[in-house]
Amino acid sequence: MPLSELRTLVDGLVFAEGPRWRHDRLWFSDMFGEAVLTVAPDGRVETAVALPGRKPSGLGWLPDGTLLIVSMEEPAVLRVDDGVVSVHARLDHLVDCECNDMVVDARGNAYVGTYPNPATAPGPLLLVRPDGSAEVAAADLRFCNGTVISPDGTSLVIGESIGQCLTEFTVAADGTLHDRRTFAVTDGAGPDGICLDVEGAVWAALPMAREFRRIAPGGEVLDRIEVPGRRAIACTLGGPELRTLFLISSLAFPGPDLAGTRDARIDVVEVSVPGTGSP
Repeated sequence: MPLSELRTLVDGLVFAEGPRWRHDRLWFSDMFGEAVLTVAPDGRVETAVALPGRKPSGLGWLPDGTLLIVSMEEPAVLRVDDGVVSVHARLDHLVDCECNDMVVDARGNAYVGTYPNPATAPGPLLLVRPDGSAEVAAADLRFCNGTVISPDGTSLVIGESIGQCLTEFTVAADGTLHDRRTFAVTDGAGPDGICLDVEGAVWAALPMAREFRRIAPGGEVLDRIEVPGRRAIACTLGGPELRTLFLISSLAFPGPDLAGTRDARIDVVEVSVPGTGSP
């Protein structure tokens, strides 16, 4: 897809993550900006939740509309009730590392990725149930990152950044994960944030490759969008017809290099195959 088709929707962000389309606007975390923000189609940015002293990442909603936010360093899942932020689930009894991305299904089950030291060991994907109880959903994932759930709720696909692949699970009626299998190998570049379209293909951000790819089950690359000189971080499909692809990129990865910078941005491009409307 030609780079000339991209349009910058918003820039000047510290490090954006966890994009979700909801209620006619894009929601996302500005991880080192310590806030959850929204941006309207006209580029107007608003602060939805200020989180001073916290580092937000993955976003999702319970069936009643309550916003859930991953607080990476605690690690915990927060909830926002009428503007009041509280802890929905503490996760430090399950992991000794940061947590990262998240997807929440239609029943309110939240699947939370972990951020282990890649030099030590793989990490788990956690399941936080609607009542705030938490357990390990899948072990030994090689740096789990972006996650999506099929519209019927029976399939979960997650990116393994260090594993350089997309991995798929069957979701049982009780929310547990089974039948682990490879959705696609990502050709020497680890995936970060992902989204799903109605043809069953996954759009994936590949930071080290500096591009976004549309990947079919089995691994065929159907389309590419390059972001030269930048890191592709995450993407989602939204807009009135779910045909607007929102692309988050940054000049640097999270870390000391981000201090004092505002180089992250969100670009948009119209695509022919719409999203599913599922997280």
